[in-house]
Amino acid sequence: MRLTCSSTGEGPLLVILHGLFGSGRNWGAIAGRLAPLGWRVITPDLRNHGGSPWDDAMDYAAMAGDVRALLDEEGGGQPAVLVGHSMGGKAAMRLALESPERVRALAVVDVAPVAYRRGLEGYAKTMLDVPLDAVRRRADADAALAEAIPEPGIRAFLLQNLELPGPEGGPARWRLNLRALIDGMADITGWPEPPAGARYDGPALVLSGGASDYVRAEHHEAIRSLFPAARFEVVEGAGHWVHAEAPGATIDILSGFLGSLPLSS
Repeated sequence: MRLTCSSTGEGPLLVILHGLFGSGRNWGAIAGRLAPLGWRVITPDLRNHGGSPWDDAMDYAAMAGDVRALLDEEGGGQPAVLVGHSMGGKAAMRLALESPERVRALAVVDVAPVAYRRGLEGYAKTMLDVPLDAVRRRADADAALAEAIPEPGIRAFLLQNLELPGPEGGPARWRLNLRALIDGMADITGWPEPPAGARYDGPALVLSGGASDYVRAEHHEAIRSLFPAARFEVVEGAGHWVHAEAPGATIDILSGFLGSLPLSS
């Protein structure tokens, strides 16, 4: 699948993969801060998100395959640094385990290679129930979501995926394949058993929020079994969306990690 993406800067390739219900533009500001350090930063929309194509498959093998194709197209055969948040972090880990020669370094943001409890499909189902024919303003959709999703911050994040009617009219639409996300939620929240003996020995960073429980101490063994060089950084007080809640700290940590990499791949 050919992913829609934005690119900024020049230099070795750095690809940032967003999380569930997100898009590449969630990382646009951080990409703009990392590019001047000497990187060409690409922020794709993963399948069934943003401007990228829709497909029934929503598993990590498929997502890793999409990113591998992106590296073929954009990377000129050279390995890239991968940064991935949540679902995007799992896709990045899967690609690093399948094709370690394609990954120069790996940074995973607030996720571990483990299965998590399901429950996020409730957001997608609520969004699917919004009467889009009656939506003319973002406030209309926000009101329709409010009873089932009382947290304003979560609604604001989800509403970034709403495309309002244009001058020519027509209904509003979601820039998400909500049905595929609902049907694929077991794959998204799960973690597929990696191939026997698979591991990624390159530089690896696991960045987590101190107020999040996605990366716990008991996950460190599972992480190090697959990514033996992994080092851990915690942004105290930040939750799961570390990059949105603490962008300055996220940029500082990622900049330090990138600066520690060898000049050649």
